Order: sequence, then C-alpha cells, then structure tokens
Amino acid sequence: MKTTYRAMQVTRPGVLELVERATPTPGPGQVLITVEACGVCGADAADIDKADPTLQPPRVPGHEVVGHIVALGSGVPALWRLGQRIGVGRLGGYCGECVQCRQGHFQLCLDQPVVGNSCDGGYAEMMLVRSTGLVAIPDELRSEEAAPILCAGIATFNALKKCGAQAGDTVVILGIGGLGHMALQYARRMGFRVVAIGRGSDIAADALALGAHVYIDNREEDAVARLKGMGGVQAIVAMIDHADTVAALLAGLAPEGRLVVLNPGKGPLQVPAALLVGGQRSILGSITGTPYDNEKTLNFSVLADVRPRIEVLPLEQATEALRRLRSGDVKYRMVLTTGRTHQTTEQK
Repeated sequence: MKTTYRAMQVTRPGVLELVERATPTPGPGQVLITVEACGVCGADAADIDKADPTLQPPRVPGHEVVGHIVALGSGVPALWRLGQRIGVGRLGGYCGECVQCRQGHFQLCLDQPVVGNSCDGGYAEMMLVRSTGLVAIPDELRSEEAAPILCAGIATFNALKKCGAQAGDTVVILGIGGLGHMALQYARRMGFRVVAIGRGSDIAADALALGAHVYIDNREEDAVARLKGMGGVQAIVAMIDHADTVAALLAGLAPEGRLVVLNPGKGPLQVPAALLVGGQRSILGSITGTPYDNEKTLNFSVLADVRPRIEVLPLEQATEALRRLRSGDVKYRMVLTTGRTHQTTEQK
C-alpha cells in the first residue's frame, strides 16, 4: 500500500487544492478504501463554500463514493472483506446507540457524520469510513455509474416510494436536473403516469426520453391548470429550491395528494392551510436513506435498467467539475475518477 495519497482539500472557503496526504490507519469500526469514482453534487458546492477555514487538516469534500476496501479496523463485521467494492453516500455511518438508532431509524441517527461536511469525503484517492455507512455495489454497475446513485438515486427512489401513489397514478417530477433525471426513470419504471415540469422547451426531448409521458414548460404554460385538467395528481416530488414555485403547484394536487420535498431551499414554503385540510393533502420531507435503502436502490437500478447520465473528469479537475456544476453546464451528473477501473459482469 502507498504511504501517501492525493486529495482535493478546501484550503479556504470556495477553493480546492490538490495535495498529498499520509495514508491513514483505520480505527475501531472503520475501513480504509481506495476511491475509484466520486460524484459531484450540488451539496458539495455548499460544503466547499461554507468550509471552516480554521479546520486542520482542511476538509476533503465529496459524498457519492465508490471504491475498494484495502484495510479493516478492529470490530468491523465479517460482512465486509478486503478487496470488496463498496460505496458511501451522504450519511457516513450510524452509531447504533442513540434513540433514533434504537428505533431502527438509522438515517436519522443523532451521531452520524455527514460525508464531505463533518468528515472527509471522496475527492481523494483514499478515504476512511465507518463500516455502518458502507453500501455493497452490484457487479453489473460501473463505478462511475454507481456513484451518483448513492445520492441522487437513493434520494429520488425513496421519495417516490413515500409519495403515496400507486401504479397507474399520476406523479409530477418538478425540476429536471441531476435529481430529476433519475426520478423520471424510476417513476416510469414504477408504473406511474409521469409528468415532468421544467423551465424551457430545450429539455422537453430529454424529459420524454428519460420517462415522462407529459412535459410542461412552466415558463410558457399554466402548470396548475394543466394538472387540474388531468384531474389533479396524486403526488408532486419537488427537486427545486424555489419555494414560491413549489407552493403554487400545490393547487394541482388531487384530494389526498402528497407533496414530497427533497430540496430544503433557502426560503419558507408558504402553504394555505385550507388547501391541506379541505382535501386532506399532505407535505412530506424526504432524506436520502440507510445503507440498506441504498442497496435496494442500486439493485432496482440494475433490475429496471436505470442509469445516471454522466460526464467524467479526473480527480485533479475537480475545480472545473464544480465550475460546470454551478453554471448548469452538466447533463446531468459529473463524476470524478482516480484512474482505477472496475470491470462489470458484462465486460468480463
């Protein structure tokens, strides 16, 4: 094993620097992984901009990580083996002791690191991880494909499972970007009638190709009138952070319909109480999920042939990847790679 590894660290808020670090030794309950691929997410940009300038060593961002286990700390369950290909999402491993863990709500653990924010992430060649945060990666997926599923995939897959719709019901996907392009694929394969709502006609063809039955350009059409003309919709899954747009679309929900919010946004969501009470409508927030949830998402992606649309850059071009992410010049997820590769079952 090498004595050092390369990492992109936040030297000061908003600025990444490529450095060499000493290879760490995993502590109790930890594993050391060599990173093959790490997705670039909008949350990474926020982590980088808000990084603590006094932190030493500086934080390494990135939370859509796929790699192989190269060292095991004491107490790691036999489930995890040297050489095994694994993933790590936003949640860095539950403690197993807090009140939420004792109730089985591992995604709500009160003592769980947030990967790339409160612990180092995957913009690096190596990474330490709590074993409780590990996710087994199906052999059918390339590492570059699997990485975005660990965040964008599980977030949208879980939100659709919680949305209250049944096969044949109409579901709206609001926002056709890094999250929305995954949601469209999952929703179509779950048997929903899928309505995509976006801004502009330029993404209509992509939305329909990804799984939408109907595309509504919210700049040119009265989306609420269109949804009411369909008889209302059972669910709206919102990826965007524009609270006014989300709130306005609530009027398109059918009685007992449900809004599922994925993006916390920056402003309050103004909701008329009468709209909720009168039709027994509801609003639900959805977080990513547990490692087990992540494995279900990956396995469904293999089963239903769902894949993220990705662009790949080498680790040392992380700053360029973030620049393109911020400018919206990505279709639809950016992935950093370290030069290591994995052969899928189809390639062997």
